[in-house]
Amino acid sequence: MITKRQSTFNGSDRFTIEAVLYGPFPRSRFSISGSERTLRQRGKDPSITLGEERKQNIFLDKRGKWRISNPKKLSRKKGGSLRGRGWKYGSGFVDGVFPVLSPMAQQILKFVQRESDAAKIWASLDTLPPTHNLWDDLISISVQLRLNKHWDPIISVCEWILYKSSFHPDVLCYNLLIDAYGQKLQHKKAESVYLQLLEAHCIPTEDTYALLLRAYCTCGLLEKCEAVLTEMRKNGTPPGAVVYNAYMEGLLKGRNTVKAVEIFRRMKSDQCRPSTDTYTMMINLYGKANQSATALKVFDEMKTEKCKPNICTYTALVNAFARDGLCEKAEEIFEELQEAGHEPDVYAYNALMEAYSRAGFPFGSYEIFTLMQHMGCEPDTASYNIMVDAFGRAGLHEEAEAVFEELKQQGMTPTMKSHMLLLSAYSKAGNIPKCEFIMNQMHKSGLKPDTFALNSMLNAYGRVGRFEKMEEVLTAMENSRLEGDISTYNILINIYGRAGFLSRMEELFRSLASRGLKADVVTWTSKMSAYARKKQYKRCLEIFEEMIDAGCYPDGGTAKVLLASCTADEQIEQVTTVIRSIHKEARNVFDI
Repeated sequence: MITKRQSTFNGSDRFTIEAVLYGPFPRSRFSISGSERTLRQRGKDPSITLGEERKQNIFLDKRGKWRISNPKKLSRKKGGSLRGRGWKYGSGFVDGVFPVLSPMAQQILKFVQRESDAAKIWASLDTLPPTHNLWDDLISISVQLRLNKHWDPIISVCEWILYKSSFHPDVLCYNLLIDAYGQKLQHKKAESVYLQLLEAHCIPTEDTYALLLRAYCTCGLLEKCEAVLTEMRKNGTPPGAVVYNAYMEGLLKGRNTVKAVEIFRRMKSDQCRPSTDTYTMMINLYGKANQSATALKVFDEMKTEKCKPNICTYTALVNAFARDGLCEKAEEIFEELQEAGHEPDVYAYNALMEAYSRAGFPFGSYEIFTLMQHMGCEPDTASYNIMVDAFGRAGLHEEAEAVFEELKQQGMTPTMKSHMLLLSAYSKAGNIPKCEFIMNQMHKSGLKPDTFALNSMLNAYGRVGRFEKMEEVLTAMENSRLEGDISTYNILINIYGRAGFLSRMEELFRSLASRGLKADVVTWTSKMSAYARKKQYKRCLEIFEEMIDAGCYPDGGTAKVLLASCTADEQIEQVTTVIRSIHKEARNVFDI
């Protein structure tokens, strides 16, 4: 049964709304729980084909029985809407479910997404009758826009509610507006909306404080963040997990990991119980710092505190081991994820593929890539990128290009990263014509090369000794808006050092400070390596001392280079003693 009604927006836009009153629920994608091994053990009903499984939404549960999956919950239940139901901070969902838009809301959504002039949006909204249904539609639209990270339309809609409509805004409307301004780094406007909320005698929720705090934090205003926490305590509302999570999330976005760890410790000392999201953030933090052992400690603490991990937590831990190339540990966590009753999604499979890639097993990655498709999980662009990278790391550039072509055959558009990874593969192989061809293809596709792409070209030219071309690329970078990063100069220092051009290497090293760059362990080790090749042990020790004085601590590569510079047993013993003492004195800021 279909009903029709029309609504005319101000201007030339005219909408015809058709509402299907009765229809089927949206069907979820077919999926199988478990691994290929469990499939072989439990067996599979031969009477059911893969196509039928997808149509019927059926899956194999942990007991080996075929079951029919339930459709997703809808937010518009009988007599229900988003009004008065609160807002689950962080996920962008309301009560943990997706907002389902009415036909009228869908038309308004399309209009506000297309129209960039706030005045025209306001004029069009003025023509609509101020009913309860319109209120529900506008809030649902704003939540949907937040899911899509479309901040300007949210501001237009919510400001119309505040300043033009006859509606009395609730805390959800204010929260959406604070969030939108915070995401656009407009902390003063976010603060102004918060003050309007107080003037309207609307009681701020924990989410309100969390969003305001994150707006300040993203802008680097840590003093104001502390002021928000102080105000909460004055109002008799001690900060909870939601607020602390917002604080840490903002710090991590600003790459202030040390402060994020400090807030995590303070949270626990204030007797605030960390949530699943808290632990997941910390596991991600340690994973990105290549500290998978510490990430595992956080995971174990989480289980000790009876905090249940979700699929994001397991995936974060798989990613942590993947970055360290510990594919066996990553696989253990992946299996634990399934034993906990979670069905691996594309992100979990991608993390496991990355583990095998980093460990140097490209065909292991390819087995996971094949398995995920067998399980009904469709690869995304990131999946193909991981495979390109896996083959490229192993020097299998032809296989990498084959995966790149398959990505295009599947109807996906290669991203900048896709081109970068393929370029890197051929760069490592020293295939200059192919590298230049890929750069030309990027230009034809309208993609502008970034620093990573130009670094790959520097590396490619340097590997084959074409230093004049390398200098041309460097000059082009300096004359353009693309600024070289520390990786750029690490490549140059390493290549000139290997070639024996020590004066040019030293010149580049000295220029780092004037470019606002700080030498990292790779920079120092590359410089040291140039002298180690000439067995200049004393010069290597001098560079090593400069490195320590600069607050940069050695890694395994540094130790190998120092040992390579030794020409006597006494020197080897001295290097071993120095390295051990340095590692004992070095403090790890990430320790729990």
